[in-house]
Amino acid sequence: MIPEEGEIRSYERTFTEEDIERFAELSGDSGRQHVERDAEGRLMAQGLLTATLPTKIGGEMNYIARTLDFEFLQPVYAGETITCETEMTRVSEESERTLLASEFVCTNEDGTEVLRGESDGLIPK
Repeated sequence: MIPEEGEIRSYERTFTEEDIERFAELSGDSGRQHVERDAEGRLMAQGLLTATLPTKIGGEMNYIARTLDFEFLQPVYAGETITCETEMTRVSEESERTLLASEFVCTNEDGTEVLRGESDGLIPK
């Protein structure tokens, strides 16, 4: 379904320690903060793992990103529930594709922004 300008789509996910471990194996991003617990016993999720929330929303639309701009604001830890809201800021129909621009904000369960950004791309017809 082609989105409408101004439409907001959302997705929520709780990252597990297994998610963080598997992403480290898959991506090679196994920095100390992702494999060792901090002083409070928490394991930090990789930034790009967190960024899978807005890309999941895009994937549901068969969206092909041309640009992605991420601003990582706060760390995300295993067990935190993160909600991502993506607003379609520009939708332009063409004969072979729909051009789409969006802005997204991801927040933790306390309402604190952990990630925000924007994307520009297309949905093939």
